This record gives sequence, structure tokens and C-alpha cells, in this order.
Amino acid sequence: MARILIIDDDVRLGALLERLFKPEGFQVTLVTDGLQGVRRACAEVFDMVVLDVMLPGLDGFEVLRRIRQQSSVPVLMLTAKGTDNDRVVGLELGADDYLPKPFNPRELVARIKAVLRRAEPGMAATKAEVLRVGDLAIDAARREASVRGTTVQLTTTEFDLLRCFMRYPGQVLSRDALMDMLRGVGYAAYDRSIDVHVKNLRAKIETDSRTPKYIKTIWGTGYMLAADAVAAE
Repeated sequence: MARILIIDDDVRLGALLERLFKPEGFQVTLVTDGLQGVRRACAEVFDMVVLDVMLPGLDGFEVLRRIRQQSSVPVLMLTAKGTDNDRVVGLELGADDYLPKPFNPRELVARIKAVLRRAEPGMAATKAEVLRVGDLAIDAARREASVRGTTVQLTTTEFDLLRCFMRYPGQVLSRDALMDMLRGVGYAAYDRSIDVHVKNLRAKIETDSRTPKYIKTIWGTGYMLAADAVAAE
């Protein structure tokens, strides 16, 4: 049974989500302020966090920032603040997905299940799948990634994005192709979400993310993992 922490000060919405999630086999915990949400997300074991932006005390962006300092638990932002800028901020801070209110309940459940499947160790990979490209290595079963022998902490989406690149080194992957590999064909993608996730991934694996040696931007097309993945000296 997946444990989901809902951080939202709308008690009625929390009750609605609890009724929505229970038939899906989810165990729901609801907290109504940001500080308590940070404490529980970091002190307890949850499989996913559903986070609102408009919260008393700490807003959702600050809650996410503090969670990411201590935890890589998958986070889906569910909020009425659905502007492009808000989405970019949420993704830059490490959100795995972003769904504006009002939302379709079936879409919310589908997105949560998709993120949970991707977060499961060994999902969509054989237990023996270990990929190495130059200085980069990932163990799909353990969901561990390393750069030059040093383990790096990646969110669910960052790990899956790196795995996509490492499966096709030296090949240009369009944004649409990356979204299809990450979310499934036909997934309604936010246009800049891949760019933001690539930016976050670079910040963790590159020596200098401004002059990346691993993930190259192919202007007008997409991105490519350098075939030899040579690290900066």
C-alpha cells in the first residue's frame, strides 16, 4: 500500500482526495500547513507527496525546497497557481510533476500511479540492468546513480531522464521523445518541463552546468548524451 502525504490547507479537498485515493489502495495522511508538512515528509516514510502552493506559514515552493534538502521522495504539485512561471519554479525546485486546479480526478490518479511506478526499484528494467557511459553509471534495480565513482542523489524524474540518455548515448533525443519515454506516449506535457528537468540534472552531474560535458543541447532538436561522457578536468 503506497503511503501518500497530502500537504494542503483545504480540508474539504483533503477529504475528497482521501475518498479518491483509498479505493486505489493508497494510505493517505493529510497535513494543513507547510512547516508540519516539511517535518513529516522528512521524518516519516512516504511514497509520494501531493503538495499545494498556497499554504499558511511556508508556501509550497519553500516546503518543496526544504524537502529536497533532505529527501528525494516524489512530489506532485497540485495547485491553483498554474501559470508558466509557477510551473517552472516548481520543477526547478525538484517537483516530479505539476497539475493545476481544477483537476480531473482520473488524471490525478493516473499521474500519481505513473510516478509511483517509475519510483519503484527496478521498474521497467531487468534487475541486472547496470548502465555505464564514460564516467556515468546507474544501477536500475537499486535506482542509484554515480558520477566519477561518487553517488549523486537524484529525484525520480532526474534518474529516469538520465537513464533515457544513457540508453541512447550519442543519439539526439527530442523533447517529445524524452517525454514519451518518461511518461508514456500521448502524455500531455508542459512544454518547458523537459528543459527544467535537464537543467536540474546537469546541476547534479556536471562539473560546470554552464558548459556541460555530458548532456549536450542540440539547438532546435533536443538533447544528447556525449557518447564518451568525458568529465571536465
